[in-house]
Amino acid sequence: MWQGAYTALVTPFNRDGAVDYGKLRALVEEQIAAGITGVVPVGTTGESPTVDYDEHHQIIEVCIATARQRCKVIAGTGANSTREALELTRHAKDAGADATLQVTPYYNRPSQTGLIRHFSAVADLGLPVILYNVPGRSGREIEVGTVVELAKHPHIVALKEAGGSVDRVSQVAQRCTIEILSGDDALTLPMMVVGALGVISVASNVAPKPVADLVRAALQGGWPTAQALHRQYYRLFTDLFLDTNPVPVKAAMAMQGKIEEIYRLPLCEMAAAPRAKLAETLKALGLI
Repeated sequence: MWQGAYTALVTPFNRDGAVDYGKLRALVEEQIAAGITGVVPVGTTGESPTVDYDEHHQIIEVCIATARQRCKVIAGTGANSTREALELTRHAKDAGADATLQVTPYYNRPSQTGLIRHFSAVADLGLPVILYNVPGRSGREIEVGTVVELAKHPHIVALKEAGGSVDRVSQVAQRCTIEILSGDDALTLPMMVVGALGVISVASNVAPKPVADLVRAALQGGWPTAQALHRQYYRLFTDLFLDTNPVPVKAAMAMQGKIEEIYRLPLCEMAAAPRAKLAETLKALGLI
């Protein structure tokens, strides 16, 4: 089952802009030590639009080699070109990834029929596919009926739901059998109440153990504990989106001394006011 807390890993860069594979290994080790179920490299949080093909492949390979099957590795290999998604997914499968996260093709706005054909083509490769519904970025929702149709494919195993709607979780769960993971830290608890089985988290880059503990408590029916953790860290969950993801989370991790605060254009550093607010939240939670 694809239940649990998974971290949408950032991609750390050196001051010269190159991928810092040493820090990447350290981040994976930190996640494993904190009890995270798995890591998701080169997704949105991993700045996948700005890494080249060789870097994309190597980031996934390093995560798999570092994890050594101590946690799952869900490779971000989605694209707005089916041919590109197939190429990236073949590599991830051959490298030993446990699954692929497939974002809704963005910018070209395919029809629902196009989405079915796209995701099915990737799933036909045989690597378990986690669909990623994120209409705010892709410009196209994977409609509930489309999820229902795709869930019939034996290799489409889960849905990362980042549409901001708890009701969609209920709709999907009522109409088909597919595991659902929250794609929004602030909605992890509400979504799990109605049937989601965990989260693909941004906040767990900064606070891996609290996120893992929240999900574990909810899965075990420990709702008071999960609720207390949700309330405690809700401010972090929201403040990590004071600017475009992954800008705030990388800023927070730099404040913690985990990485250099380096982005690739067109992403750049936060403005002073939201940065100060984020720092205040991190201090209040004892994270810096």
